[in-house]
Amino acid sequence: MKRLIKDRKGLSTVVTTLIILVVAILLATVVTFYAINVTTTRVQEESLQIFKQHIWHNGTTYAEGAFLVINTGGRDLVIDKIAVRGQESAWSTVYYNKTTNAISADLTYITPLTNGTLVGKNSTIGGTDYPLTQASDDLILKSGWSMIVYITNPDSISVSDIGVTVGFTAFTSNAQYYKETNVEASV
Repeated sequence: MKRLIKDRKGLSTVVTTLIILVVAILLATVVTFYAINVTTTRVQEESLQIFKQHIWHNGTTYAEGAFLVINTGGRDLVIDKIAVRGQESAWSTVYYNKTTNAISADLTYITPLTNGTLVGKNSTIGGTDYPLTQASDDLILKSGWSMIVYITNPDSISVSDIGVTVGFTAFTSNAQYYKETNVEASV
């Protein structure tokens, strides 16, 4: 009988430790993949679309840019900088209107006041007037909303740029949204 007990062999300590270690690693991997799956499917994405972009020049000293921004993502976002041809536009030169309306008609040139601003002006699109507000700080755009943006005298746009391709860039905390257009004559 003593011989039977001596002949039995068991797992060594090293092999037992390796099995426990492998099982623990597999369990941790499964939990990690599950957590990644849950967080990525429930995170709302930021998505901003730029449409109807224009830059006009009046042939002498005044330029004006305009575009339509639509927040097609699942969360609200903040536009913290707008650049034209890589040059940041000061908030004092940016005018906007936020709306839930679907805008299908194109944006039009707005004749500025004698001081070169659009204070008190409206953007008339498809027979609807959208009063423009002068920006003073970052622009907040709710999910599903649209924003009409006008920029007076964007930097580095001159009469010699008519017909040249120029880019708009809207910056948020997570991304940059870039769109190009040709500089047009305003008349």
